[in-house]
Amino acid sequence: MTQANVTQANEPASDSRWDGLILGASIATLDADSGYGEIADAALAWRDGAITYVGPRADLPGAPATLAREVVEADGWITPGLVDCHTHLVFAGDRAREFELRLQGASYEEIARAGGGILSTVRATRAADEGELLRQSLPRARALLADGATTLEIKSGYGLDFDNERKMLRVARQIGDALGIRVRTTYLAAHALPPEFSGRADAYIDAVVEWLPRLHGEGLVDAVDAFCEGIGFSRAQTRRVFEAARALGLPVKLHADQLSDLGGAALVAEFGGLSADHVEHSSLDGVQAMAERGAVAVLLPGAFHVLRETKLPPLAAFREHGVAMAVATDCNPGTSPLLSLRQAMQLACTHFRLTPEEALRGATVHAARALGLANRGVLRVAARADFVRWQVGHPAELCYWLGGTLAGDVFAGGRRVAGAA
Repeated sequence: MTQANVTQANEPASDSRWDGLILGASIATLDADSGYGEIADAALAWRDGAITYVGPRADLPGAPATLAREVVEADGWITPGLVDCHTHLVFAGDRAREFELRLQGASYEEIARAGGGILSTVRATRAADEGELLRQSLPRARALLADGATTLEIKSGYGLDFDNERKMLRVARQIGDALGIRVRTTYLAAHALPPEFSGRADAYIDAVVEWLPRLHGEGLVDAVDAFCEGIGFSRAQTRRVFEAARALGLPVKLHADQLSDLGGAALVAEFGGLSADHVEHSSLDGVQAMAERGAVAVLLPGAFHVLRETKLPPLAAFREHGVAMAVATDCNPGTSPLLSLRQAMQLACTHFRLTPEEALRGATVHAARALGLANRGVLRVAARADFVRWQVGHPAELCYWLGGTLAGDVFAGGRRVAGAA
């Protein structure tokens, strides 16, 4: 570890000893309803991928060398591993030229007529074989991991036919295997209308519903999503997708109320969904429905920033009604080419006025909840040993610095997967 001393204990390994023990850094456990859960001169231990001790060094139940196989002296701060709960990072090609055209005044419709927009990404993704799609997507996942994200959600939705949706989900699984981290896959075939179904949206939803059990049967689907919007799919069409997910016991989430209020937040709450994402136009009724059913509001400040939006999510209402707010990158080629969850946290503070503590919780505790994962996003005994040692003097610096390299070491399941050599 950089700026850390590692010692190997001399005693032979035994089943009762911890795999690793880090001493000396400050820890933000986030294991409370508020505050960082700060522990100074702390100790963090793990065994078999799970945390076995977190607390003051002075309270350890014995001499460090007798407790763990590897003992590390470290500085800085340790937080839970970050959880990016909304990404579209598996795709081929890019849309940098469209970004330039928008800045020159071209409208979305003009770009689409010229062959751009989401369907340009669909064409590129369909044209790439599985190996090429992995080759293009893996560096994006590595960038997120290097900046502290130890759990990723990855959506399909640029295939829009069975074979290519399957290909995207397979690549998402391969990314998790390659990086040694957890990837949660989300089926988002109801993302846009493919050209072969032009003018036949209901028929396309028939196909989306028919593909789902086949893909789920292959172990490729952890959750189901849809784009409920005027330029996407209606509430009735989204409801059909959700009913198909419910029949398979799959949780749902939703691209909800990004451009207008179609009642998406209330709809996902009705189905006991994990999260409503974007939510800039969600109504008070939607907020209250989310609060009643425990749905998480996933804030996506990257898209807000790139699209230069001005309509803020109902942040005061979320706070008033106790709706948990997660923060994610929305990494995608068109509206949020963002490769740092820490930068998303900074944008959430700048644009949405979240506090650094709210942003950190949003990228850990609440993001894990938005994926239905109870064993990460917090540092407590029995939680998965996903954590990051940051080279900072206080957790607020994670939202203060624009860019740069702050992650010293990144651990997933007790294994070091990224960071300084």
